[in-house]
Amino acid sequence: MRRLVFLLFLLIATPALAEPTPVGEGAALYRERCAACHEGGVARAPETAALRQMSAQGIAAALTTGSMSAQAQSLSAAQIEALSRYLGRGEAAPAKDAACAAPGPVAPDPMARPHWNGWGGDLAQHRFQPAAMAQLAAEDVPKLKLKWAFGFPGVTRGGTQPTVMDGRLFVGSLGGKVYSLDAKRGCILWTFAADAAVRSAISIGIDERGWSTYFGDQRANAYALDGLSGELRWKTAVDDFKGARITGAPALANGVLYVPVTSDEEVLAANPQYSCCRFRGSVVALDAKSGKTLWKAYSIAEAPKPVRRGAANVQLWGPSGAGIWSSPTVDLDAGMIYATTGDSYSDPAAPTSDAFLAFRLNTGELAWSRQMTAGDAYTVACAMAAPGVRNCPQANGPDLDFGSSAILVQLGDGKRALISGQKSGVVHALDPDRQGAILWQRRVGKGGTMGGVQWGSAADEHNVYVALSDVKTRPASETTEGAQAAYFGAKYVLDSKAGGGLFALSLATGDVVWHTPHPGCGDAPGCSPAQSAAVTAIPGVVFSGGVDGHLRAYAAADGAIIWDVDTKRAYDTANGVAGQGGAIDGPGAVVVAGMLYVNSGYAFIGSAPGNVLLAFSVDGKPF
Repeated sequence: MRRLVFLLFLLIATPALAEPTPVGEGAALYRERCAACHEGGVARAPETAALRQMSAQGIAAALTTGSMSAQAQSLSAAQIEALSRYLGRGEAAPAKDAACAAPGPVAPDPMARPHWNGWGGDLAQHRFQPAAMAQLAAEDVPKLKLKWAFGFPGVTRGGTQPTVMDGRLFVGSLGGKVYSLDAKRGCILWTFAADAAVRSAISIGIDERGWSTYFGDQRANAYALDGLSGELRWKTAVDDFKGARITGAPALANGVLYVPVTSDEEVLAANPQYSCCRFRGSVVALDAKSGKTLWKAYSIAEAPKPVRRGAANVQLWGPSGAGIWSSPTVDLDAGMIYATTGDSYSDPAAPTSDAFLAFRLNTGELAWSRQMTAGDAYTVACAMAAPGVRNCPQANGPDLDFGSSAILVQLGDGKRALISGQKSGVVHALDPDRQGAILWQRRVGKGGTMGGVQWGSAADEHNVYVALSDVKTRPASETTEGAQAAYFGAKYVLDSKAGGGLFALSLATGDVVWHTPHPGCGDAPGCSPAQSAAVTAIPGVVFSGGVDGHLRAYAAADGAIIWDVDTKRAYDTANGVAGQGGAIDGPGAVVVAGMLYVNSGYAFIGSAPGNVLLAFSVDGKPF
């Protein structure tokens, strides 16, 4: 799935220079190695204007230890310095002293107090917060105002969903730092430096050792930290493939941590000299206390083998792909763990790509699978080469991954369903107790590479609430508004007429209970109606963020919009970092103890970058 943290540089096969590269050559390097993607309309590649909002320090970190480190292997240190200085705006401003004066006491039973743990709030991935945990009544939602903002230094995306436990907030950053904050004030309790960018949400476990925080980074390392001090308990590499990533939150159940693994090999394939493709997605079970691997279950059972020769006689491999982008769903009653998968990278497409998979909790054995889109093999090379040429599979897409976790719901009469939306624009409901038999399917959008359902839905006892992306771009030359094109500083702009909308579907039948279209962009530059971020629900209210930077609250009964806040602006932050809101994409809102937390900023083609975590409450300041 082409939804990487940063697609900073497409490193076409060019050897590193033998001599150090002067900083003044950064522009030439960028034109030679990067412009094909960042000025060529490649999906999810931030435009040059967005990259220039990063610090040189942040760009260098992304190339050396971050999500683009695999692509940057051929660059010399001097080249990295030249590119970073050419694109970056200088060193990130130092943060003010934001340490909390006195951390509050820890409750005897934190799990009994208001909290949101992991990605979906529970092991079934409902993304629904009960009233006792939310402590935010539907009638109070329109009164929400900004309480505080926290700035992530040196990045153009606030892309990690926070976890909240007993008044403490835990959040990672694409700068490679993990923070523990006071949830009411936004001050810092502790900071931990991971080996690479952290995109996964954090899962909390409490045992005789105290609190442990579990997460993964963009080098496929899983971590356990002491939740109260931030000290490292253990670190385990769950995959040795250089492009492997952990993007979904690990799921913790009965002392075992289940870690989903995906990769950026789909992007590495853009290099015609790259011998593609050998990565297979997986779920890795780790002992939560020691980090020891208990089992590893691949999404594709067959190991890759040589399949054909590509450009310049480069050996190509398969089967490959089927990365697991989202947090897995744990079913303790059935002894199963469910995962949804991405597309294949090689011909022929694996039968477990674009699929629901069910693994046995104790052994990792694949119990059943259900593919929703057959024959979907795709890489970024397909944007630059014909099908079957270089590293573009003959199938050439349609690139209809699952980026959403499966939601396990009760339907009544002892029946259950697994529900997940796909980039195809179709929401699927399967019977987990009958080998994934299809219960219903409902199309909500056209779908496509950046279309359909992106990062997740929410479910209460009656409905599943589904946001539609269907984001599209168009060449800036086609717009009659020269100022708008100049605003982006690039060749592509977002289509202000395509995508968006929120749906309520019946859990039992998939019928549309209500549909609320996006209110529209008007004449706002850089606006898209696409609603790509994960959805969150509390009793009576559904929250959905959009690429336009708005977070909206909808009445669960009829879809009426009851609160609408535009987060796309500058902020004074609790830690003194220059704060900027932008598009809302990826992680959704989190509601705990009367407060709502949401990330703002998500740089990709034409979309507004940003770097803030925002906290709202009824007693906040006027926005």
